[in-house]
Amino acid sequence: MGQHHHHHSHDHTHEELPAAADLAVPDQELSPDELSRRSMFRRAGLLGAGLASAGVLAGGAGAAAAGPDRNRPPRNGFLWLAGDHHIHTQYSSDGKYRVLDHVRHANAYGLDWMVITDHGSNEHAKIGVDKVNPDIVAARDKVRDTLVFQGLEWNIPAAEHGTVFVHPGRNELPLLKEFENTFDGSVKGATAGTPANEALAIAGVNFLADAVRRRRVQDALFLANHPARKGIDSPHEVRAWRDAAPSIAVGMEGAPGHQGAGIPAPHGPGSGRGGYDNSPSADSFPGYPLESYRTWGGFDWMTATVGGLWDSLLAEGKPWWITANSDSHNVYADNAVRGPGSDFTKNGKYNDPVYGGDLNLTDTDFWPGYYSRTHVGSRDFSYASVMDGIRAGRVWVDHGGLISGLDVRLRARNGRDEVTLGGMLHVRRGAEVDLVISIDLANGPNWAQFVPQLARIDVITGNVTGPATDRDGFVAPTAKVAKSFEVNKSIGTVHFTYPLGKVGAAQYVRVRGTDGNRTAVGLRGAAVDPVGPAMDVLGSADPWKDLWFYSNPLWVLPS
Repeated sequence: MGQHHHHHSHDHTHEELPAAADLAVPDQELSPDELSRRSMFRRAGLLGAGLASAGVLAGGAGAAAAGPDRNRPPRNGFLWLAGDHHIHTQYSSDGKYRVLDHVRHANAYGLDWMVITDHGSNEHAKIGVDKVNPDIVAARDKVRDTLVFQGLEWNIPAAEHGTVFVHPGRNELPLLKEFENTFDGSVKGATAGTPANEALAIAGVNFLADAVRRRRVQDALFLANHPARKGIDSPHEVRAWRDAAPSIAVGMEGAPGHQGAGIPAPHGPGSGRGGYDNSPSADSFPGYPLESYRTWGGFDWMTATVGGLWDSLLAEGKPWWITANSDSHNVYADNAVRGPGSDFTKNGKYNDPVYGGDLNLTDTDFWPGYYSRTHVGSRDFSYASVMDGIRAGRVWVDHGGLISGLDVRLRARNGRDEVTLGGMLHVRRGAEVDLVISIDLANGPNWAQFVPQLARIDVITGNVTGPATDRDGFVAPTAKVAKSFEVNKSIGTVHFTYPLGKVGAAQYVRVRGTDGNRTAVGLRGAAVDPVGPAMDVLGSADPWKDLWFYSNPLWVLPS
C-alpha cells in the first residue's frame, strides 16, 4: 500500500487552539472529525501542559493531522497501530449498523485499522459477502486514516467462531466467498464436534495458506474468537489449526468483545461479561473446568490463567498470539434500531438503522476502539505491515485505556542483541539477559471520562519444554508470576528491569498489568499467581472498574 497521506484543509487563520486541542471543550461537544483529531493529539502525548505554546497544535497547523503515522513518531522502529479484528454490521443476522458507522466511530475512538467480520451464514455466503464489499471500499475512501480490511466471522467446523481476513485486492471478494461456501461450518452443516468436521477446519486453514502461496491474495490471517466461551475449542483443535498453517492460524482473542454485558441491571444487561454465561454442552471438551466458561478480569480463561492453556501452547516454543476487540453488534446506550421493513433472509442485510428513541441499556457492546484495543507494531501505515505485525506477535492489548504505550524487550547484557514482543532472542548458554519494560501511563481520560491508574505489573515466565505429548493438555507446570512491580506514578513513563540471570534453558516471558481493583489467587494456586484477575460475576461486572493489559510473549533460546 505504500505511504498513506492525509489531505486536510483548515480554516483557522490566527494563533488560537482548535477545539480538538482545547481541553476546556469536552469530548462530547466535538464533531467526529474534531474528536478524531483530539484522539490523535492524545495518543501522541500532545494534550496537556504547554499546549498553547505548541505551534503544531495552533490554528493553521495542518502538520498535526498529516502523515502516515497519525502524528506518532516510530518507537524503536515501529508504529504501534491500534485496531480491532472483530466487528459486525447490518450484513450480520444479529447486527445493525452500516460499515461506515463502525468505521467513523473506530476512527474517532483512535483506531488505525479494523476488520469487518460479518457472520458466515447461508445469507451471507449467497448475498452479504458481495454486498458488503462496495460498502467497505467506499468507507476506505471516505475515512482514509483508518485501514479497513474485509473479513468474515468463520463458523469453524466442529468449533467456535474465528476471524478470517485478507489483504485488500482484486481477489479479496471471490476468495472470501469461495472460502465461506466451502469451509463454513454453518453453511456446510458441519458444526458438530466430529473428526470429519475437525478435518474440514484444517482444510479451510490450508486453503488460505495455499491461496497466499499461489498469490491469489497477498496475505490472509485466521484468529480464533472467544475460544473458551462454550468449551468447544478443545486443546487438540487449537494445536491442529496452529500446526497446519502457522503463518495463517496465528492466535486467539485473549479477551472477547461484549464487554458491556456484565454492567448490572437496570443500567445494563446484567449478564455475563464478554457474553461468557454458558455451561458445558454435548460438544464441549469434557476436561475444561466450570471456571473456564467465565471471563477473568474481562479476559478469556485460556489467557487469564497463569499456567493454563495459553501457557501450555507457549511452552511448546511455538508462536500463538492474543488479541482483544469489540465484537461490536449492538452498542450499549445507543439509540439506533434496525431500519423498518427489513427482510434479512431475502436481502442478506438489514435496512439502514434509524433513531429509535430510548437508550438501548440491554445491549452489550462498545464501538470499536471505545474500550478494547489491539496494538500492533507495524513498520509503516499499511495493510501489509499490520498483517506482518500480527503474524510476528508484535502485539499488546488493553482495556479502557489503562496505559498509553508499552515497550517490552529482551536484551543480552554483553552485546547489542535484543528482541521485542513476539521475538526470539538467541544467546549463548549462560549469557545474562534482562527483560526491559517501559510503560507510558494513561495520558488523558478514557472514553468513560476518567484517567485510569495502573497499579501493578506482573512478569510471567515459563520454560520451553517442547511439543506437547498430550495434544489435549492445557497445563504448563513451570509457568508462574516471577516478579511483580508496584507502579507509584500516575503520569509519564515508568521503567522496570527484570534480570533473567544466566540463561541455561529455553524460556518465554510475558507481561500483564492491572488497575488493582479486582484480584484473586489464580486457579493454579498462590505459588503460581498470587494476585491474578478475579472471575467476573454474572450480572455484576462493570468493565470500567476492572482494567488489565497483556503483552504477547518473548522467548530467549540459549545454545
